[in-house]
Amino acid sequence: MKPRVKICCISSEQEAFDAIRFGAAALGLVGKMPSGPGPISDEQIQKIAAIVPPPIGAFLLTSEVGAKQIIEHYQRVHTNTIQIVDALAEGTYRQIRAALPGIKLVQVIHVVGENSIDEALSIADEVDAILLDSGNPNLAVKELGGTGRVHDWALSRRIRESLDKPVFLAGGLRPENVRRAIDLVQPYGLDLCSGVRTNGRLDLQKLEAFFEEVEKA
Repeated sequence: MKPRVKICCISSEQEAFDAIRFGAAALGLVGKMPSGPGPISDEQIQKIAAIVPPPIGAFLLTSEVGAKQIIEHYQRVHTNTIQIVDALAEGTYRQIRAALPGIKLVQVIHVVGENSIDEALSIADEVDAILLDSGNPNLAVKELGGTGRVHDWALSRRIRESLDKPVFLAGGLRPENVRRAIDLVQPYGLDLCSGVRTNGRLDLQKLEAFFEEVEKA
């Protein structure tokens, strides 16, 4: 099955239209982050999410780590999916589901070592999908995505094989390496930001090249 593609760091309605036109199944709308590219205001996230047609996913990327704060962040933007980019530290996923019925939950696992397998297994039953990325939440200034770095895809494949949930692969994907990533990991979805951007702006030539390579995989 051809993986679904999520284009992240969408910053305008035009970028949203362009990504969808080329074949994006989902868009990533980045809220306030401690580091990394692409954050936009909650007002802009809400504005873009409002024009995203079904069945396209509109993902709120939130760095909040408490259930109450995640719910409040969602209520300011009204996307159809929440991507939690850090570990949940306060409250539970059940609290989020109870408050926001019908909203999909995607938990990011930053692939930094063998312990990432156990982390993914412990969370998978609580969420709708897992997203494997190349950040490092253990740094003094947390990296929670958008690093442009490739992580250990062999480890990502092991995580994907151990789960009975959709798995997205992120981290350093670009037209030149996406076919190898698909072959090795066989993810449900692909997620990228910098790989289809030039000077921070969505590059339509790179976007077209990326989707062409996905079609060939």
